[in-house]
Amino acid sequence: MILQQIIINNFKNISEVKLDLSPKINCFLGNNGMGKSNFLDAIYYMSFCKSFNGVNDSMLIKNNEDFCIINASYLRRDSAENLALGITRGKRKSLKRKGKEYQRLSQHIGAFPSVLIAPNDIDIIRGNSDERRRFIDMIISQSDHKYLDLLIRYNQALEQRNKLLRENCVDHNLFLAFELTMSMAAQYIYEQRCKWIDRLSDIFNRYYNTISGGEETVELRYNSKLSDNETSLETLLNEARRHDEIVKHTSVGIHRDDIDMLISGMTIKRTGSQGQCKTFTIALRLAQYELLREAVNIKPLLLLDDIFDKLDASRVERIMEIVMSDTFGQIFITDTNRTHLDSIIARTAGEYKIWEVTHGTFSSINSVENETE
Repeated sequence: MILQQIIINNFKNISEVKLDLSPKINCFLGNNGMGKSNFLDAIYYMSFCKSFNGVNDSMLIKNNEDFCIINASYLRRDSAENLALGITRGKRKSLKRKGKEYQRLSQHIGAFPSVLIAPNDIDIIRGNSDERRRFIDMIISQSDHKYLDLLIRYNQALEQRNKLLRENCVDHNLFLAFELTMSMAAQYIYEQRCKWIDRLSDIFNRYYNTISGGEETVELRYNSKLSDNETSLETLLNEARRHDEIVKHTSVGIHRDDIDMLISGMTIKRTGSQGQCKTFTIALRLAQYELLREAVNIKPLLLLDDIFDKLDASRVERIMEIVMSDTFGQIFITDTNRTHLDSIIARTAGEYKIWEVTHGTFSSINSVENETE
């Protein structure tokens, strides 16, 4: 899949930009806070219908403006596709594909896949279990709409159960209704997480070993109370209800599961250096890319947001060798260091484009177009 052109109006600090993009390498150079990451966020939004920073939609609209618009033209499975996004303050956002508006945005997830590698990926390691569940849920949801639908149902039922707990409800049947919905959804979610984490682990290990030079061993383990085959979530919820009534929230369920992340047998959150943690998260994202590519039979867009900081030269070199391979498709790279970008460009004989970004404006620096493409 190729993003051929993007037009952005009033998105964060970007007032107006129209870029025709390279099918392979697109580089964005500039100091921090100039709008490089905002540009990648606009591309990300067209894949996931939300910002990678998790901010409210109204915060995406440029200050003193009432709306923002993104129009993106793709070549997807050899067919031209267009996505048009409109966000207006105080109104429902609109996403149209080929001029037809989605009634449910969840239907769009996975159709235009992308993978972002960014500095805040460190939260996957150092954040709470919510970050790690969000990571695996994002991978699965882009290729399994049943999973996404059941995850939405589970979270809705969870919210209702928590509301009953906060309101000191004593109606046993009301609890049972929501707990049955949660239990039915949880079994499928649990099974898919087990399967995907097993698949992810093998690919992740390969990428980590390549980037690190094979100097460390890493491991992923899925941690869930449903791992006991004789225990259903319905049983766990029933057993925990008295406790939950005291603490006013649901203390068991797949929303409490975690992924243990280990390096040399130790929790990387506690023992990993900055370089090891950065390598760990980059390997996770590259594994995510490969899994997604295989699942949807499309090469996702790869968004690399200032990823080379805190890595030694040898690890940077190995990462560049990986992403320049035929395994990966169109790539978008931001950096404050021209040297990194020049090194990447030197590796490709194909087409590339570079822009300098200053206060939300984009100026072409250099480009090479491969006339055979």
